[in-house]
Amino acid sequence: VVNMAPSQAKEYPLEYLLASALAAIINYPLWRASALAQSGFRVASSSMPPSLAPYVYAFAPPYKGMVATVFGMTWARAAIFWGSDRGKEVLTSSTYSKDIISPVVATILPPLLVSTIVQCINMPVVRASITLQNPQSNLTNVWASLKHIYKTQGGISSLWHGTSAGILKAVPKYCTAVMVKDYMETKLPRPDQNSTSYERDRLFRSAMKSATAGVAGAALTNPLDVIRNEMFKTNLSLLETVKKLWRNEKYHFLTRGMTKNLIAVSVPVGCTIFFTDALIQYSSTV
Repeated sequence: VVNMAPSQAKEYPLEYLLASALAAIINYPLWRASALAQSGFRVASSSMPPSLAPYVYAFAPPYKGMVATVFGMTWARAAIFWGSDRGKEVLTSSTYSKDIISPVVATILPPLLVSTIVQCINMPVVRASITLQNPQSNLTNVWASLKHIYKTQGGISSLWHGTSAGILKAVPKYCTAVMVKDYMETKLPRPDQNSTSYERDRLFRSAMKSATAGVAGAALTNPLDVIRNEMFKTNLSLLETVKKLWRNEKYHFLTRGMTKNLIAVSVPVGCTIFFTDALIQYSSTV
């Protein structure tokens, strides 16, 4: 059984929020590129190769839905990582809990619960934001996108269409990222406190931990991202969407947009973990 490191969530909630905001801002163009690729949206351009056009489109204005998307990413990841660390701290802090809850369960249970709740709350904004990224769409902002989905896709319940695939994608991703983060925390050698490069060594150690956790979480969830985004685009059910993807693309749909998704998912997750460590490190020394 892995012995997990103690949490600092209780003392540094603001650092989690700031770290998540920084990661969301940095990641927004990468998220756009990933949403385009996984949704199968086509970017028409006669002046550049088709493989390059989605990246240029993603990084260029207008940035439709940027504020709502960044806000949604910020509070969601902050809630998941803070809730995961704080939840583990609570579950392992009392003698009673230690007797009935193993360290592994204490690590998995908080992100499992928190990421499920966050996904359900955030789904309308997620769907509206992804719908906005279609280059052929005339919608201008998230509010217009929400109204369009409500009026044309079946009312209020349509705003939560794709929640099942979203949960299947988000929950394993964050559970994996948190597990790997905490595992790396226990396995990576700790810097020498007497070294002149101690603070820099701490940041380097955090970067290794963060990158590993981000890539691990992203690699497992690409097929579910594709399914969720296809559900948004077609308004089909989960099972109907899987059947359609298999009929049209066979197993190739499992890797659709994989490269962009590895970047778009691993970067914000890794950055959130790293920035949180860096901000806590800074706050604890001032």
